[in-house]
Amino acid sequence: MGKIFISGFADEISPDFDEQLRVVTELGMKYISLRTADKKGIADYTAEEVSEKLLPRLEKAGVKVSSLGSPIGKIQIDDEEAFETQLSQLEELCRICRVLDCRYIRMFSFYMPEGSDPDSYRETVIEKLKKFDAIAASHGVVLIHENEKDIYGDTGARCRIILDTLGSPHFKAAFDFANFVQCGEDPEVCWELLHDHVAYIHIKDAVSSNRENVVCGTGEGKIRLLLDRAVNRENYEGFLTLEPHLVIFDALQSLETESTENIIRENKAKDGAEGYAMQYRALTKILDEIGVSYKTEA
Repeated sequence: MGKIFISGFADEISPDFDEQLRVVTELGMKYISLRTADKKGIADYTAEEVSEKLLPRLEKAGVKVSSLGSPIGKIQIDDEEAFETQLSQLEELCRICRVLDCRYIRMFSFYMPEGSDPDSYRETVIEKLKKFDAIAASHGVVLIHENEKDIYGDTGARCRIILDTLGSPHFKAAFDFANFVQCGEDPEVCWELLHDHVAYIHIKDAVSSNRENVVCGTGEGKIRLLLDRAVNRENYEGFLTLEPHLVIFDALQSLETESTENIIRENKAKDGAEGYAMQYRALTKILDEIGVSYKTEA
């Protein structure tokens, strides 16, 4: 059995970075996925700013960064100006990884024009992703592609096309159960397609009836089944990263193309801290039940 560590997108707790760190450490967690801090997205920071403003607070709290929750690739496939901007942002994100001793950068494979056939953009997607991959390789960083809704790689089959075509040790999959459910995909079938490429797992669950996010293990993501398979039978080793999406949080609208009310129809906790704790406890309960031990730090 591989080593399992629990991390999470702590900006779902609060936009305030100190509050994020307070809550995760009270839960006993020693890792976060850094997406936004003090109302500023990680791609808008410089490595120098991270070193001066964020690293000292992380060190004081005894918290490390498992991944950078970047918006790289979360742009329209035909927006060349945005793509050029993101090439520069990715270079800086790789430098931020060095500052934080972080190996992974979460990213995406571009929004498709509304009503278009994603398969017709395959070559363009691959060409642009190869440019991202080259930057990551030059810095020794691993890009982890999330199967986000409405991007090219939102289905298991197209994720597999990307991963097989790039065939890079610096480009792997971040498996998101809920996003597959919300795209009408069976997470178990997708795991079968992708498990040999998965380097990172997001803990988010959903139901297909209204695409609503729910506490992990209570939806259709087959989280318990697939974690049992991944860790106990296939020796998955690495991070399980909480992404609760149980309450509307400050940065949500900037991360999505649709309104927050369509993504989270009603808060399932009194605030972000409670929603985050609910997800943490639900995950640790599942891990205990399937006999998986988890570590708080390396």
